[in-house]
Amino acid sequence: MSKLTTKQIMEIIPHRQPFLLVDTIEELTPGVKAVGKKCVSYNEPFFAGHFPNEPVMPGVLIIEAMAQAGAVAILSKPENRGKTAYFAGISQAKFKQKVVPGDVLTLELEIIKEKGPIGVGRGTAKVDGKLAASAELTFAIGSGE
Repeated sequence: MSKLTTKQIMEIIPHRQPFLLVDTIEELTPGVKAVGKKCVSYNEPFFAGHFPNEPVMPGVLIIEAMAQAGAVAILSKPENRGKTAYFAGISQAKFKQKVVPGDVLTLELEIIKEKGPIGVGRGTAKVDGKLAASAELTFAIGSGE
């Protein structure tokens, strides 16, 4: 189990600001599981339009943050270094509460199935221990080129 900084995360996944949605990885078991944190700031670019008078983090970006945590887990395996994890599917997505500026999202994704370059992860996003969102995410590992 490892803790990773933003800089170390960027050495594993290709995402960059403003689309890097994981600040730290608190727990990592390569190829198995990652637990990350996203500190949601009022300065996030999406809040300018979603919604100007009531800022709410878009659900699709919560799912993306979950996926990025999972990408750290799967791309941390030595055979996947330098590759990219692409979305291949999203199922059973549920949103239970709003995520707003000041919230700290805890993103957890566990790889539950893997066959060749395709896999499935089960993820959750929580704020203060309360479930904000959950989903099963299917990914495909590509060359990264």
